[in-house]
Amino acid sequence: LEEAAFQLQQIFRIDISIALNILGIESMRAGHDRIAYTCFKLAADRGYSKAQFNVGLCYEHGRGTEKDLEKAAFYYYHAASSCHPMAQYRYARCLLCHRPENEWDKHQKAVTFLEQAAVAGITEAQAYLGVFYMRGLQPKEKRGLKYLLLAAENGDAQSRYHVGVCYEKGLGVQQDLAEAMRHYRQSAAAGNRNAQERLRV
Repeated sequence: LEEAAFQLQQIFRIDISIALNILGIESMRAGHDRIAYTCFKLAADRGYSKAQFNVGLCYEHGRGTEKDLEKAAFYYYHAASSCHPMAQYRYARCLLCHRPENEWDKHQKAVTFLEQAAVAGITEAQAYLGVFYMRGLQPKEKRGLKYLLLAAENGDAQSRYHVGVCYEKGLGVQQDLAEAMRHYRQSAAAGNRNAQERLRV
């Protein structure tokens, strides 16, 4: 009986959190940012990862509350820890963009979250990782190309352009100008100006 009561409490808690999150989304759409933030926060404090992500967005962009990147990172982290892919991407970006250079453990944590988000299909994470691995003191070109290709296949024109650069310059793959042109054309057709310029050259 105690187990049944506990299960009912869990279901009720989750249902309330889902309802609050939906109310928050509808409030945001209606332009009631403060109400939306309040609903998201109530659900987030109950441990609901989708609401935690939404609170992170509110803090990152200053919608319904004051802008606070540390609080945004805090809520993204909790959602990311519950395997919310977009929160994993956003939290990793917070770590990489706002961390002191000497904090290697945070750097590694960021890369781990980015890879989890990329595997889950988050195009932004795939594109970010692709460029991330291509740069730095010791570029990992094959790994970078792998993520750029994933993002390109998901419709990211900028990543498609970068894939063209890889084929043109032989980064992580054998140099192939015909293949580079194919990727540039696809990227240019999607409106990428860098690819359009590269085709002219």
